[in-house]
Amino acid sequence: MVLWLLLALMTAAAVFAVLWPLSRRAPPRAGSDVAVYRDQIDEIARDRAGGLIGENEAEAARVEVSRRLIAAADAAETPTAPASGARARRRVAAAAALVLVPVIAAALYLAFGSPQLPGQPLASRANTPAQDRSLEGLVAQVEAHLARNPEDGRGWEVVAPVYLRIGRFDDAVKARRNALRLNGANADREADLAEALMAEANGVITSEAKAGFERALARDASHVKARYFLGLAAEQDGNREGAATIWRAMLKDAPPLAPWVPLVRQALARVDSAPAPGPTPEDIAAAQSMAPDEQAAMVRGMVERLAARLKQDGSDVEGWLRLVRAYAVLGEKERAREAANEARRAIGADADKLRRLDELAKTLGLEG
Repeated sequence: MVLWLLLALMTAAAVFAVLWPLSRRAPPRAGSDVAVYRDQIDEIARDRAGGLIGENEAEAARVEVSRRLIAAADAAETPTAPASGARARRRVAAAAALVLVPVIAAALYLAFGSPQLPGQPLASRANTPAQDRSLEGLVAQVEAHLARNPEDGRGWEVVAPVYLRIGRFDDAVKARRNALRLNGANADREADLAEALMAEANGVITSEAKAGFERALARDASHVKARYFLGLAAEQDGNREGAATIWRAMLKDAPPLAPWVPLVRQALARVDSAPAPGPTPEDIAAAQSMAPDEQAAMVRGMVERLAARLKQDGSDVEGWLRLVRAYAVLGEKERAREAANEARRAIGADADKLRRLDELAKTLGLEG
């Protein structure tokens, strides 16, 4: 009821705004025009007396102003006839305003408004963080701009990290690809695209993402993001020692108070605290003096021991990743495929571990 009362008041105000100008009469202008033209004649005389204009110019001006003065005087003396036509038009306009304005307003509201939509309490609207509302507005503005200007590389580069922040990983990959294509390749853009690909894969560094980090490192050997995630890729592949080597080198090269140092130290502690079973330094020293067939036998023995251990405890996804990779390196792709299938059965429903295993199988060409 309150809504319709407000609508009625707004309609009345609109009708009043239309009728008010129609109810006013324009004052006659003839008398004021006569006074203006007489002042102009006097001003011409003053200018002539002061030598500001010549006689010919003064005479021509007097003639023109006098002509206008006579016309204005005639108009002032002529009785003003009732403007029946004008009054009729005003009445029609007033009637139209009284009838059409409310009708048109109601029709537009019923057609494009939401009369049946329930109100949204202020409390529920206040629950939405202002930061999120502003972020959504920013994304909408940038998206509208990019819809009109799809070749704006700067726009894609601006919106990409926002997509990552709000979890729109597919859009982040698209934005990073466009930024790389339109703005040109450099270490940062290669690493940023690889990071988006990793986010899209739920944290798994895919072969495409790893290749992107490698391209970034080829352009800038000290690139922090590329180095860190290549270490993480080594860890996900089961190569803890390789990951530790990368992260130790990063800490060694770190400038004072580098903000990423705690993250790298945490990652290094993770791989150092759970060292992968493998050859001891004594094993490596002994292998150097072995014949090639003896070295192969030693590697085979370590692989078989790892396989036996995994049969006892199949929850170690890192061990499965090493075993699958070891079989692939030995050229035994069928056994690598069998190991991958055993790993899937042992891992069960752990989606993250299954994704890592599937990605390794894809990289090694074990699918199908």
